[in-house]
Amino acid sequence: MVAKLGFGTTTLQKFNVGHVSGRDKTYRAFILVFTFWVYVCYHIARKPLSVVKTVLHQDNCSDPDHNVTINATDCNWKPFDHENFDQLLASLDYSYLFAYAIGMFISGHIAERVNLRYFLTSGMVLSGCFTAMFGMGYFWNIHFFTYYIAIQIIGGLFLSTGWPSVVACVGNWFGKGKRGFIMGVWNSHTSVGNILGSVIAAAFLVGPDGQSYNSPWGWSFVVPGIISVATGGLVFLFLIPHPADVGCSLPDHHDGEQVHSYAKLPETEAEDKPLVTDTIVQSQSEPAEVEGKPIGFTAALKVPGVVEFSLCLFFAKLVSYTFLFWLPKYISSSTHMDPRKSGDMSTVFDFGGILGGILAGIISDITGRRASTCMVMLILGAPMLYIYNVYGAVDEVTTFILLFVLGAFVNGPYALITTAVSADLGTHRSLKGNAKALATVTAIIDGTGSMGAALGPLLTGLIVQTETVTTWRHVFYMLIAADIAALLFLIRLVFKEIRTLRCFQGRHGHLRRHSVLNSDIIENKNTTF
Repeated sequence: MVAKLGFGTTTLQKFNVGHVSGRDKTYRAFILVFTFWVYVCYHIARKPLSVVKTVLHQDNCSDPDHNVTINATDCNWKPFDHENFDQLLASLDYSYLFAYAIGMFISGHIAERVNLRYFLTSGMVLSGCFTAMFGMGYFWNIHFFTYYIAIQIIGGLFLSTGWPSVVACVGNWFGKGKRGFIMGVWNSHTSVGNILGSVIAAAFLVGPDGQSYNSPWGWSFVVPGIISVATGGLVFLFLIPHPADVGCSLPDHHDGEQVHSYAKLPETEAEDKPLVTDTIVQSQSEPAEVEGKPIGFTAALKVPGVVEFSLCLFFAKLVSYTFLFWLPKYISSSTHMDPRKSGDMSTVFDFGGILGGILAGIISDITGRRASTCMVMLILGAPMLYIYNVYGAVDEVTTFILLFVLGAFVNGPYALITTAVSADLGTHRSLKGNAKALATVTAIIDGTGSMGAALGPLLTGLIVQTETVTTWRHVFYMLIAADIAALLFLIRLVFKEIRTLRCFQGRHGHLRRHSVLNSDIIENKNTTF
């Protein structure tokens, strides 16, 4: 069924963009750029709190220019002016993140059953409003902790509408060819949003006299909220959820493209089963795509690889979101940078994340081994966490370099799983071309990951109540353990990928033609024989 188009799209359709192939490329490029910006705005809206934490409670309330010490009651925002401020700030984090995780499962279920344009518009407008309302607490002089908790919970629910919607939309438009690279570049919206969110929020953390204790921090939330609402209006006007809506050709999700080994293994292998018993009958000749009925959570869990990647993402996202919410605070505490500078320095981690996501996508496209790519980056990430904790505060140059490298290893697997892997599994052969499964599969994977994302900041807030070198060291031990746990859940899939590689070499003498590695193997065999 073709969905009704927005006014902006129908207006643009009046301009002739050439033959069908030209139209396809134009629309696909537009969807990729447009959804990129949409999710940049989602991350802009969720970033301010991690930066503003340094102002809500400040360890140093002195005014060096006037040689006086400001009373803690005056420079800290009630109710965060007490000794339990870390617990209160952590409560804001996990109330939002748990609401976001629960909302993710609900959003994925709804997104398969309604028009994505309406759903995404509503989510963006409402999440923007509640982001702005958090900042209005400054202008309305609200000091009730219940108010800020309620805003975080409701805002988290509405922010969860974004990811299942944009991944489903992009998955509808793009097939498996170079999906890892395309979605690796596209997924940099997470880091770009974090960077812009940090810069926007930090810009308002200096008061009229140049001090942070009297900064108008409310604008750090209001401005991102306005951006989100405005972008929601653009979504209503221009989003095209499916290529069929504008008469474009459908992407090829299976035929002639590389089959990833966790998605389809030789039928004789006893291990070719999901952790949840797979009762879905696989077909060798399913249609390219059918309308189908939305699938339930049980059916989505039966797709091979969903359970393993979901559990891996639980721990990988725990690490990533601990940095998202606590990195500016850690930098400020360990290096004594002011709130604005620590917020700016934290963006280096996100720049590294952009590179890591792109590299993960390229490598997985070349090798055809998504799970193995994630495992290698997770293995390298564990020692980098320890190195950054020990040497990250030596000087600014060292901090910059280590944060960049760490961001690549931490966000690389997270980016690959939430984009290319989710899209692969959401268009798995066992679903027989069902076009209404992608959002549900994406919601299960990222919803499970979001549970870990909620747990990480919560545990961090409980550990760093005294903010000493020792307590922060314990946080990094927790992150290293989570990184190791994430890679353990991929062992089964990695072994299956290795067995599949050997099996195809033995049976056919080569792998599928889209893998550069497999081309080398074919060349070597031809030379030998």
